[in-house]
Amino acid sequence: MAVAAASTVLVLAACGGGEGVDVDGDAEPGTEAPESPEGGTLIAGISSQPDQLDPHVTTAYASFQILENVYDTLVAPDPEGTFEPSLAESWQTSDDGLTWTFTLREGVTFHDGSEFDSADVVYSLERMTGEESSVAWRFATVESIDAPDERTVEITLTDPTPNLLDNIGGYKGMSILPEGAAEDLDLTTEANGTGPFTLDSFSASGAQLSAFADHWAGAPTIDGVQFQFTTESTAALTALRTGEIHWTDNVPPQDVQSLEGDDEVEVGIAPSIDYWYLALNQNEEPWSEPDARRGVAFALDRESITEATQFGAATVNQTAIPADSVWGHDYAPYEYNAEQARELLDAAGVPEGQQLGIMVVTDTEGVQAAQVMQENLAEAGIEVDIQQEEAATWLDRQGEGDFDAFMWSWIGNLDPFGFYHAQHVCDGTFNFQGYCNEEVDSLLQQAASETDQDARKALYDQAAELIVDDASYIYLYNPDVVQAWAPGLSGYEVRPDRAINFEQVRLPE
Repeated sequence: MAVAAASTVLVLAACGGGEGVDVDGDAEPGTEAPESPEGGTLIAGISSQPDQLDPHVTTAYASFQILENVYDTLVAPDPEGTFEPSLAESWQTSDDGLTWTFTLREGVTFHDGSEFDSADVVYSLERMTGEESSVAWRFATVESIDAPDERTVEITLTDPTPNLLDNIGGYKGMSILPEGAAEDLDLTTEANGTGPFTLDSFSASGAQLSAFADHWAGAPTIDGVQFQFTTESTAALTALRTGEIHWTDNVPPQDVQSLEGDDEVEVGIAPSIDYWYLALNQNEEPWSEPDARRGVAFALDRESITEATQFGAATVNQTAIPADSVWGHDYAPYEYNAEQARELLDAAGVPEGQQLGIMVVTDTEGVQAAQVMQENLAEAGIEVDIQQEEAATWLDRQGEGDFDAFMWSWIGNLDPFGFYHAQHVCDGTFNFQGYCNEEVDSLLQQAASETDQDARKALYDQAAELIVDDASYIYLYNPDVVQAWAPGLSGYEVRPDRAINFEQVRLPE
């Protein structure tokens, strides 16, 4: 769920995943929408329930869908992945690449009316590096964070960090909070940001936002946003058809093609920068053996898995980064072959009938994927037990290493550092599978500080091949972003990084 869920997010080039889809409002209206086009409240049905709303702690994508509209970051990616000013209006880098100086925007206020300044940035960035932070791994090269004056912040690094903009602004996990916010608020359920909407309420049933008239970029076009947590995709689609909601990201994959010609629903599709993968627990026998993991990799029919889960709205890939990204690398050594899989499993001492529990989150495409894997692996002599867990339990078991294997996705990366580093360095924050290869560590560490883009890509390509060869992750596919809304809704853009921005939306007539 990292974005971590959830779930993160090119300093040197545009992101992979293609163009966003801009809604121009030309479609004929279908079902009567519940709100008028002048202001009104957008009702959004999102596919899962947030665990909490502390942007520096949560890793749940559902949380970031709300936080995207409540908080701002120093810089922010546009739909093509290029970083633009946000709370920082400009920045400079020293010749040695070790000092980044950010000039802050003037006239910005928080939702409680307090003025934004450099002390808030220092507080927020230092909080991000703390023990409880889910994004601390992004700040390993930060030596100090200083505020020479109220409008200036200096970040001093131990090594050049070409992806620093991604690290401080790739998604709302790097939100800027007012100084002392963690002492003044219960950040799990409350918020005080500088974003286009204020958080009015948050509960197990939903969240209510109101337009922030004093937002530095101008007031939103709507009065507010109501988030409803709708885990069942057919229920979300029905609610959209009947006018109970205006927008959803919970579209049944099997319905996508038929919906494209449906007058009652408008669908937006864009190739994403996400990936789905299977990870085997390398701290447990026999999956500590590379040949055992490679055997599993050869046993999987990625085409069938992708069709079962996405019905064509995805691209098979054996590395993490989509092929059309500037960082993509065409490397696919595994061809579906049960006999070759069995040979490798035999070489690793894996007996016929070996049990393999695959942990998936209930009511996600992971369930359908695991069902195909169960059939595939049976042909290679592996008996799969599909273990469905609620998201919170799944995360607990993952963190405790209580699994044979798990399937999940990584959402919203932009720079290759986010695709590979924390997941595959030996002591990586998200290296739950227990992978350790000193050569990979060396390549990833070199790539993290390499400022020449061509040289940096070559390092990441080498690391990716080793990661794939070792089957640290068994990569499966890059899904498309699929979202749907009421006909006539305008001002919304589908983005490859799945960021949802509602401040420019106009409701249907």
